[in-house]
Amino acid sequence: MLAPTHTRSHRPAADGVEIRLPWWAVALPAVAFAALLLMILSPGQAQAATTDPALGQLIERTFRLLFR
Repeated sequence: MLAPTHTRSHRPAADGVEIRLPWWAVALPAVAFAALLLMILSPGQAQAATTDPALGQLIERTFRLLFR
């Protein structure tokens, strides 16, 4: 005689979806963004930059306007 099999229904909750990320999935993009932002904001240290750093000045002025 075979034992009855029970199938379990694991349906996700209808009221919302829960997504859990590891800590590094948030930390690594944040660190990369900060590093790129620092490189953009300090173009004066670049040896190949012979012209006026217009992009850096634009970002500086934008920050000054936003954070007065």
